[in-house]
Amino acid sequence: MRISLKKITLFIISLLIPQLAGFIGSLFTIKNIPTWYASLSKPFFNPPNWIFAPVWTALFILMGVSLYLVLTKQKKISTPPVKIFFIQLAINTLWSIVFFGMKEPGLAFIIIVVLWFLIYFIIKIFYKIDKVASYLLLPYLAWVSFASVLNFSIWILNY
Repeated sequence: MRISLKKITLFIISLLIPQLAGFIGSLFTIKNIPTWYASLSKPFFNPPNWIFAPVWTALFILMGVSLYLVLTKQKKISTPPVKIFFIQLAINTLWSIVFFGMKEPGLAFIIIVVLWFLIYFIIKIFYKIDKVASYLLLPYLAWVSFASVLNFSIWILNY
């Protein structure tokens, strides 16, 4: 089986796009973890800080593979499913900017709820195109479900 340079390039770009979104979000996150975030009251189920980076890295890899699988089945890159994928990725980044950068857990909670629905929607859309692509996004939905409860709890405990 011969893999084309075009497919390899598409795979690498598909992996890099979510990682780039994560990197942009981390610019607002990293500097505020030891300061603002450390000063917040957190619920008993708050995971240790070191767990977030590896979990998000893994989730962004799964997103990239999912995107690649859908892109290889689509005739064009600018299809509605791909556009919705990029919208949810932008909302994901926006959450980091609002929660950590702006230090607004209440507004961030609204954003993460919107994100949850977008992820759910994209899973349903991807399922029609490539079942594996949709399954790869289930851990992302699970983590954002947990993060939503965590975000809400931090908001309630501190404001």
